[in-house]
Amino acid sequence: MSTAPPRPTTVDEVRAAALAGALGPGPAGLVATSVFWLHHGTRLAGGDTTYLNQYVLVRVGRSFGACAVEDGEIDPAVCRAASGSPLDALLADDVPVPLGLAALDACLAEASPHRQRPDAERVTLPAGTPEERALARDAAIAGLLDIAPGARVALIGVVNPLIAAIRDRGGVCLPCDRNLRTTRWGEPVAASMADVLDTADAVVATGMTLGNGTFDTILGHCRRRNVPLVVYAQSGSAVARAFLGSGVTALSAEPFPFSQFSAEPTALYRYRSAPSARAE
Repeated sequence: MSTAPPRPTTVDEVRAAALAGALGPGPAGLVATSVFWLHHGTRLAGGDTTYLNQYVLVRVGRSFGACAVEDGEIDPAVCRAASGSPLDALLADDVPVPLGLAALDACLAEASPHRQRPDAERVTLPAGTPEERALARDAAIAGLLDIAPGARVALIGVVNPLIAAIRDRGGVCLPCDRNLRTTRWGEPVAASMADVLDTADAVVATGMTLGNGTFDTILGHCRRRNVPLVVYAQSGSAVARAFLGSGVTALSAEPFPFSQFSAEPTALYRYRSAPSARAE
């Protein structure tokens, strides 16, 4: 009688499982056709915050993998050297973490595309301005929260429209971000996760935590406290999916090209873990 493989508890465990072919077709024989780097800035109307985002992306077959990076964290020249590489070579231990995460994301997305998953709820973001599309996206993310009025929601990775969406659902937002010190409403933003995780009734975290090394800590904390964890992922959306039922309660997965790069309708995919599968 076959048994299900153990559920992952770290990003490295997901990488090892992907290399072994335990999460679908493995990387053997696949090639990173295109590796590229993208840098953009966004300031939404009415706000005073300019979001500066950088990504390294890997294309494999019909799929893209992505990882957000901090300024100066990776040399864009790595894209020239990595393009055309065997995919399993980009999953090796000595590969820069953001590139390896993007490659892992592409591997899992190619093995099981979001658009083909029966457990994925497709949400179409409407055509519109950046503000209209951001509001629709963040309302879809907040819709994954199942919270009582007054619940404290730690938000790891601040997006101002998402703060508003959490409040609209009756939550009290506890924002945390490495780069922002105040919200658009002038409220303080914690620099350390420790300042918000211990008192949170639920946690919402960006996929960027997968690439900056903080995701394993957040996941372990939520598992120990049995606190719901919602991940909103452009970075590593297929990687985050591997943790459903292993500490991740719900996921908003937005594969590349992301909503901010188009004014036309685009899709994100919402997942929810079965209640019985949630980590104790």
